[in-house]
Amino acid sequence: MVIIESYSTAVIMCVITMICWGSWANTMKLTRKHWVFQLYYWDYSLGVLIFSLLLAFTLGSTGTNGRAFLQDIAQADYKNLGYALLSGVIFNLANVLLVTVIDIAGMAIAFPIGVGLALVLGVIFGYIAKPLGNPVLIFSGLGAIVMAIVLDGIAYSRIPSVGKKSLILGIVLSVLTGIFMGFFYPMLVSSISSNLIVPETGKLTPYTAIVLFSSGLFLSSFIWNYYFMRKPLRGDPVSFADYFHKGSARDHVVGVTGGLVWCLGFSLMTLAADKAGPAISYGLGQGATMIAVVWGVFVWKEFQRAPRSVNKLLAAMFIFYLMGLSLLISAKSN
Repeated sequence: MVIIESYSTAVIMCVITMICWGSWANTMKLTRKHWVFQLYYWDYSLGVLIFSLLLAFTLGSTGTNGRAFLQDIAQADYKNLGYALLSGVIFNLANVLLVTVIDIAGMAIAFPIGVGLALVLGVIFGYIAKPLGNPVLIFSGLGAIVMAIVLDGIAYSRIPSVGKKSLILGIVLSVLTGIFMGFFYPMLVSSISSNLIVPETGKLTPYTAIVLFSSGLFLSSFIWNYYFMRKPLRGDPVSFADYFHKGSARDHVVGVTGGLVWCLGFSLMTLAADKAGPAISYGLGQGATMIAVVWGVFVWKEFQRAPRSVNKLLAAMFIFYLMGLSLLISAKSN
């Protein structure tokens, strides 16, 4: 299998993750208005699974290091297979909540609060699992990111068109998103061998873990996404028949593309963790918040009804977030 051999390459991969994770949700906004997020999500989850399998049978099955995908999955302990699968189930619950918040409140609130909180929890537990990097710089970076999350929440609360009920619901769902999303990655990391050149017996290579994770995500959509199909927080219930009869070929392609883009970012982050460490790789990947806010503010105009004073809050949020990400990057080299 192909493995990452340098920290600089790992950082570049995490930056690509940042772009992918901050941009995939645009595909949901590009679908037609009647194509609600619950229907979009089936194509998204299928795209994630397709990409993971393509990666496993290409980069995950070539090269001289480690174990090929099929060989690796055949020797894995049930415990590690279960952890990787369960991590996908947990993440999927968080992600369904995330797209619900995007639908209710927009990208500029869903990502900074939901994904930002996930970043904080993921980095903390990732560092506990594999303590690579300067802890002072890592946790100083987290402090700056927490400040950015607070500023974004304040800015969002000042949008006149947002009712109190929508504000509270958006923030509550974002916090739940962050809690669930913060726990999935350490569980996934625990299933992966710490040595990729000669992987530990019973443990997984990153490629196998990504496939199991993606399988858990796809299968659990029949639980989490189906629930929101029948009990939507906004709008009318939808059925599986709507997926097959109401969607155009373009709607389906856009949704699958969203899943492919997301899984590309996830895969690069997981592969980069070997050299950068889970805390730094996850922290940099979740810098996607900055990309998502740029899309939300400048492209989708989610703050256009807010008073001008909000611009200062958004500028301060960007500064604190960039400060936090810079500290995370420098943490490994100190």
